[in-house]
Amino acid sequence: MRIGVIGVGKMGHNHARIFSEMKKVNLVGIADVNEAMVREAAEEFKTTPYADYRDLLAMNLDAVSIVVPTTLHKPVALDALAAGCHILVEKPISDTVENGVDMIRAANKAGKKLLVGHIERFNPAVDILKEIIEDQVLGDVVSISSKRVGPYCPRITDSGIILDLAPHDIDVISYLYGDRVREVYAVAGKAFHAYEDHASLMLKFRRGNAGVIETSWLPPHRVRKLNVVGNAGVATLDFIEQKVIVYDKNWAREANVDRQEPLRNELEYFVKMAANGDGPLVTGEDSLHALSVALTAIKSYHSGRVLKVPLPSVDDIPAKVSHLRIKRDMH
Repeated sequence: MRIGVIGVGKMGHNHARIFSEMKKVNLVGIADVNEAMVREAAEEFKTTPYADYRDLLAMNLDAVSIVVPTTLHKPVALDALAAGCHILVEKPISDTVENGVDMIRAANKAGKKLLVGHIERFNPAVDILKEIIEDQVLGDVVSISSKRVGPYCPRITDSGIILDLAPHDIDVISYLYGDRVREVYAVAGKAFHAYEDHASLMLKFRRGNAGVIETSWLPPHRVRKLNVVGNAGVATLDFIEQKVIVYDKNWAREANVDRQEPLRNELEYFVKMAANGDGPLVTGEDSLHALSVALTAIKSYHSGRVLKVPLPSVDDIPAKVSHLRIKRDMH
């Protein structure tokens, strides 16, 4: 499969690294407006650098990873679809719900696959925790809370932390519940960024369950954790260590997690999906929902009010939560 990567910052560099290591993939080229950086990365991964991504798209590609600033997702995605490519777009799908809907409709019209890079869906620990919840090990789950904090990446200038990081946990919590967010309330602020750089989100789901998300660029140490509280037990998940521990009235037990690199899982899934025509693990409806919640949270932060979350849908995309798992498609 002939693949390209557009945008080779920190995450795009990792996309290029993994594609260059895949046996059934030909990394045709990589593109970035930073010519020195793209030349250096191209030399490292033994591929061709492009300063203009449209020159890369002219190379008869089968698929492309789009790892550019969020505000550029739509124009780059539409160009890639017009060039005949299946596309993987880093989360969030776009900067507005309307632009996200346009991208999904364009992919459907072109007959091409669109996968949004909600990387935590490809974390094996998340899949194990989903099984634990569905097997009623914790009883009835009443709340899920997450903490995603760590140092700021200077390349993120076009959005605040709610749009940049919160979609990870909005999507994971929604996936674990198998439900959509009905209302959101956000408290946030900015210490150094043009937009908010720390935020706390309270989510109320349609079935009445609670979700809490704490995120910040202020701490110097990265923490990526999630807690699930049920009426028969509690589970903790460490996204980085890929550990799941279940606590009940008698025991603390660590689940058996086959640790893998989530991004590698994601890219392998993308290649397989593009080759055999399978549906995406993260549906267009999933990605639009995460974006809609994040954008509503930003409005809540500015207005100081609890706000209802619009549930966007696309005519030919089923309005439901995806229950697909990695293990069913990867192994």
